[in-house]
Amino acid sequence: TVECLKRAMPLDSYVGKRVVSYLPMAHIAERMTSHYMGVSVGYEITTCPDPAQIATYLKEVRPNVVFGVPRVWEKIYAGVNAALGADPAKKAQFDDGVAAATPIVERLDWGTATDEDRATWEFLDAAAFGPVRELIGLDQVDAAITGAAPIPADILRWFRAIGVPLSEIYGMSESSGPMTWTGTRVKPGTVGPAVPGVEVRLADDGEIVCRGGNVFAGYYGAPDKTAEALDDDGWLHSGDIGVIDDDGYVRIVDRKKELIITAGGKNISPANLEAALKMIPIVGQACAIGDNRPFVSALVVLDPEVAPVWAQANEIEFADLADLASKPEVVDEIHRALEGVMAQFNNAERVKKVSIIGEEWMPDSDVLTPTSKLKRRGIHARYEAEIEAMYGG
Repeated sequence: TVECLKRAMPLDSYVGKRVVSYLPMAHIAERMTSHYMGVSVGYEITTCPDPAQIATYLKEVRPNVVFGVPRVWEKIYAGVNAALGADPAKKAQFDDGVAAATPIVERLDWGTATDEDRATWEFLDAAAFGPVRELIGLDQVDAAITGAAPIPADILRWFRAIGVPLSEIYGMSESSGPMTWTGTRVKPGTVGPAVPGVEVRLADDGEIVCRGGNVFAGYYGAPDKTAEALDDDGWLHSGDIGVIDDDGYVRIVDRKKELIITAGGKNISPANLEAALKMIPIVGQACAIGDNRPFVSALVVLDPEVAPVWAQANEIEFADLADLASKPEVVDEIHRALEGVMAQFNNAERVKKVSIIGEEWMPDSDVLTPTSKLKRRGIHARYEAEIEAMYGG
C-alpha cells in the first residue's frame, strides 16, 4: 500500500519531508501516513499530542505533506475568512482573487494554462495568497490530503486557489487506507481514480468495490462478517454508493445505510446536504434529518470562530455560543442563506427547517467519531427534542 501511495504522490524525493502526526494511531490514515510511510520513505515526523493543537503545530513545523480530516481544513478555512472579515474591503478583494484564481489553478493542474494564466496567478500569490499560506504554516506543502469523511468541494477549490494543493482521498481500514486518490489533475467533488495497483468498479447496485494487494484478509475471528465484506473473487465491498466518470474518477454519493428515505419514498444523500449547509459562513457542522419524515430538516452548529466575529461585526451582544444561537439575527441570517445553498437541490431534497445548535461537536464523543465522522444515532439521541420540535412533535 505504501508503494501504491508513493506512485500516486506528486513528490520526487521523500527523505526528510516533514509531517505532523496528530490523529490516533488506531486511525488507518494516521498509521499509513506517519507510521508505515514514515518508516518506509524516511519522513521527519513531529508528534502533536492533541488534535486541537494542530494549527499551532502547522505554523511551527511547516510540513511538506499534510493529511487532515475535513474538519481540520474547514476550521483553517473558517479561521482565515473570519480574520479577513474584520476588514470587509480586504476580504472582498481576497474573495475576488480566489474567484479569479480558481479556474487558473485548474488549468495549471491539467497542463492547459497560458503564460497569461501563470503571470496572473503569480501576481495574486505574491499580493495575497503567499502571505496567508505563510501565516497558517502551509507555505511549504507539496501534498495536502483530506479524507475519512466528505469535504465540501468549494472548500477544496478555495485551498487549491490559494496555492495549497489539496486533494481528496478515499478508502477504508479494510483497504489499508487508499482505494482512490490522485495528487495532480484533481477534480473537486471526486475522490480521484484508483491508486496504482488497485482495481475499483461499481457493483450492480452502485456500491463501490475494490480489489488489490491492499485489501485485508478478513476480520479476526469473524468469518461471517468477512464473507459480507469480501466476495469469492476478492472484491472488497465498501458500503458506499458512487459513480465513476469516463476518466475513472470516483464520486461518492453516500453510505448505503445512511441514505435518507423520506415518508414520500425519496432517496436522499445527507452528506451532500450537509456539505452545502457548511457553506453558510457562520455554520461549522451540520446533520441532515429526514428518514421516514415528511420533509428534510437539519441540525446546524454555529462555527465557534466565525460566528462570534460575524456577531461582533453586526453589533450583536451575546454571552456565549449557546446564547448566540438563540438570537433572532442569527436565525434570520441562517434562513436567508439556506435558500441559496439549497438551490442546487430539487424541492424534495431541500432542507426545509433547521435547528441551530450553540455547542461545537467534538471528536471522540457521543456525536462524532475520533476522525470527526457523524455518529447519527448519537446525534439523534442527544437532540431528540430539537428534532421533534421541527416536525411539530
